[in-house]
Amino acid sequence: MNKIDKYLQASLGQNASDLHFISGDPVRARVHGGLQAIMEEKLTTEVVQEAMSEIMDGTTKRAFDAEDAADFAYEIEDVSRFRVNVFRHLNGIGAIFRAIPSKAMTLDELNMPDVVRTLCRHTQGMILVTGKTGSGKSTTLAAMIDEMNRRMKGHIITIEDPIEFVHSAKGCLISQREVGVHTPGFAEALHSALREDPDVVLIGEMRDLETISIAVTAAEMGILVMGTLHTNGAAQTVDRIINSFPADKQSHIRTMISTSLRGVVSQQLLPTCDRPGRAAALEIMINTPAVANLIRQGKLDQLETAIQSGGRIGMKTMDNALLELVDKGFVSGEEAYQQANNKHMFEKLKDID
Repeated sequence: MNKIDKYLQASLGQNASDLHFISGDPVRARVHGGLQAIMEEKLTTEVVQEAMSEIMDGTTKRAFDAEDAADFAYEIEDVSRFRVNVFRHLNGIGAIFRAIPSKAMTLDELNMPDVVRTLCRHTQGMILVTGKTGSGKSTTLAAMIDEMNRRMKGHIITIEDPIEFVHSAKGCLISQREVGVHTPGFAEALHSALREDPDVVLIGEMRDLETISIAVTAAEMGILVMGTLHTNGAAQTVDRIINSFPADKQSHIRTMISTSLRGVVSQQLLPTCDRPGRAAALEIMINTPAVANLIRQGKLDQLETAIQSGGRIGMKTMDNALLELVDKGFVSGEEAYQQANNKHMFEKLKDID
């Protein structure tokens, strides 16, 4: 057993999503959205350095020495996998471990609405799952990939940094590539994937212009492209993609997005008030003719109205999703108020708790 394992197992015992292992501070775990210490004594730089040296391979150590930070995956066999970021800071060295379930959850287990399953039936275009760090994007995408893996017979390629959920072949052939291990970067792997006869390509993070550009092109070529962005809301997601391109190309990109985009699922996790845990609030936008027309004309400020009008096909704004959680007694009015876009809608609710 490596030195870090006892801390990771202790955090898992508390249903923590993350372990903070940082020199100069006690070991802390994030449980249901809040950080709490799981031991009193402060970690020394030597303890952290020794623990991390045990689990980093040569490539990761070299990346850490060169860049003072590195990302990698770590697994305690038969227990859990973890996404790890190790970094240097003022008091020495720190590492954050994000727990990854041993297998992908299903859409049913995540209580995803039927419209998300419908999105999984597309065979081409682009599907985006967005939200801030820790909002459950990877878990949702993994469940969608699992749904396709059960239903389809095709080739699914995932490009991740690092690989989180490990998928076994069911109906599909699964090829999983890790940035820094199997490929230099997202853009290089995506460019290569276009020549690997894919039906579905999952991009762990669309973080730069080159990756976004290739992804849009791939979606236009008849491949189903799935990806994540750190954006809050469907309109902001579309705006982020379009504004990644130079001004003289944005009109053309708007047209391409208006035809290739299939849907955007934007999510956040809120602490529940009826039991320990967190509930997902989902904003869902489906690319209907009305939505496509607004994107093509650059009227992104009107997308929220289009989403509100599309309730019968499963579309929903973030504020309406929050209201539903409050109405069902899952989330407090105060918490919903803090996360809402239109605070005025929640003014009365926050005082009820």
